[in-house]
Amino acid sequence: MLRSTYRVLRSPFRDFPRWAARYGDPFTIPTVNGTVVITGDPELIKVIFSADPEIYGPWAVNALGPTLGQRSIFMLEGAPHTRERKLLAPPLHGDRMRAYADVIAKVARRRFAERVESSRVLTLELAQGISLEVITRAIFGARDDESARALQAAVIDLVEASSPLMFFMPFLQREFAGLGPWARFRRRFVALDALLQQQIDRARRSPGVDVCSLLAQATYEDGESMPDAAIRDELRTMLFAGHETTAITIAWAIELLHRHPDALARVHAELEALGPDPDPEAIARLEYLDAVCKEAMRLYPVVTEVLRVLHAPLRLGPVEVPAGVGVSASVMLAHRREELYPDAETFRPERFLERRFSPFEYLPFGGGHRRCIGAAFASFEMKIVLGVALSRHRLTLLDDGPATPVRRNVTMAPGGGVPIRVRDR
Repeated sequence: MLRSTYRVLRSPFRDFPRWAARYGDPFTIPTVNGTVVITGDPELIKVIFSADPEIYGPWAVNALGPTLGQRSIFMLEGAPHTRERKLLAPPLHGDRMRAYADVIAKVARRRFAERVESSRVLTLELAQGISLEVITRAIFGARDDESARALQAAVIDLVEASSPLMFFMPFLQREFAGLGPWARFRRRFVALDALLQQQIDRARRSPGVDVCSLLAQATYEDGESMPDAAIRDELRTMLFAGHETTAITIAWAIELLHRHPDALARVHAELEALGPDPDPEAIARLEYLDAVCKEAMRLYPVVTEVLRVLHAPLRLGPVEVPAGVGVSASVMLAHRREELYPDAETFRPERFLERRFSPFEYLPFGGGHRRCIGAAFASFEMKIVLGVALSRHRLTLLDDGPATPVRRNVTMAPGGGVPIRVRDR
């Protein structure tokens, strides 16, 4: 159990294909959070995503609950989960989402421009800084630089105190008389919560167009307002779900484009057709740039598994999975099936222009009724950031060989952070 958990943590891109080849699909592994039946077969993924939502719940609530909060959408099930999604979805879609385009572009322009004279820039670190500032301004609602910097510092402190072991091994979530990594994490958690409450108080006094303000003013169908504790939990969930994830895909896209000159030239041509200093919403509509982002997420999904725990038995192909056992739609295994993606190990964005893939074949944001609620916002942001960077700067990779994925908390990111040099075009 500990050994298989360690391998899931350490090397899923290597070990999952080996297990599937050895044991067939689906296959079962024991972990410290419970037994999991894993599949990368689109037909079986369809069974998982199309099943009655009442038969399963979120995976590893004991591990994630103390971090995200019990009112987080990740923790909720059934009617409360549906109720919360209805309130959270509007600020992250449509016109409200597009209202953040200028904020995203402005932050990206400034952050890349600041690194022009640097001899070595870690793309992942730069993209994380952009993503974090977008969250503090567009999601949390910081209106001045001082508030934004305080929130960013608190988030960085919390992320630095995190460890994948705390998420995958909940028995390590012990304070030991105020000492140790979990105690340090909890102190930083409380500090961030206090700053989030300040933003909620501000939003109730003087609402803006940020997500915090929209949640503070929103009401459920029965007219009840969202409690402050629930807003804090959801803001924190958006932070953990959206901070590293968007930044990681941006880093992978820059790495992959600059190792494939033809693809990079095609993106440049698309951007140049928009003219100098292109409109950020126009950038987000570019077809080939969109395909690049999709292909980066196909090859290197940020989260490799979509996990759920069963409340009732479920037949998954030849296997009758009992209640209490986890089921996993393996994003990584589905995305590397040769019959779906010929030459699957190769970066080829054109495949997303040539055909459409079903939600059971391509699932970087999960699927079913628990699909990531911020998927549209994340895609919108990563395209604008990439478009701004590539239209204004010449980026040069500094590593000789391609990056390989490594574990960062619950996510997988490019090892080494994709070091680059940034110069004006």
